[in-house]
Amino acid sequence: MHVLQPGYAREEQDGEHVGSTVTLIRDGAATIIVDPGMVASREGLLAELAGQGVTPESVTDIVFSHHHPDHTVNAALFPAARIHDHWAIYDGDLWISRAADGAELSPSVRLIATPGHTAEDITTLAATPDGVHACTHAWWGADGPARDPFAPDPAALAASRARILSVAAVIIPGHGPAFVPGDSTPR
Repeated sequence: MHVLQPGYAREEQDGEHVGSTVTLIRDGAATIIVDPGMVASREGLLAELAGQGVTPESVTDIVFSHHHPDHTVNAALFPAARIHDHWAIYDGDLWISRAADGAELSPSVRLIATPGHTAEDITTLAATPDGVHACTHAWWGADGPARDPFAPDPAALAASRARILSVAAVIIPGHGPAFVPGDSTPR
């Protein structure tokens, strides 16, 4: 488990800069990238990947937490990967319909439905020796926001956060560094 790029969302003089948290998970034969979205430098992202001994061609699976471009735009960097989202697996020109909730990508990695930021959000759960890591957009970062400004259903987001917190030792949020949830974690 390695965060290739911690995400961010910040306003600067030249406009809004948004980068998704991009995570690498290796489990047995599976090499998984979660949310290969907007980054400041594609070359930098690929260099981080190479630093982990992984080539773009060896990535077997990509997971989209949801369909916003800031989380999906760089999927084509990984030409051999199957893509997983909330309702299907895409492999070349093959569309395999399936609900994400409970789908297993490898012995230690599974997906769960966690609507909130969008109605179609999913979370990637990876069991590690350090506990379960959750790659999710239920939080933008460790400090929230407590109320997601884009969430169409705040009650669904609260329920998804509770579901994730019931199993996760580490949260890898959509736009920030990994954190260990605690009493101050927005619910």
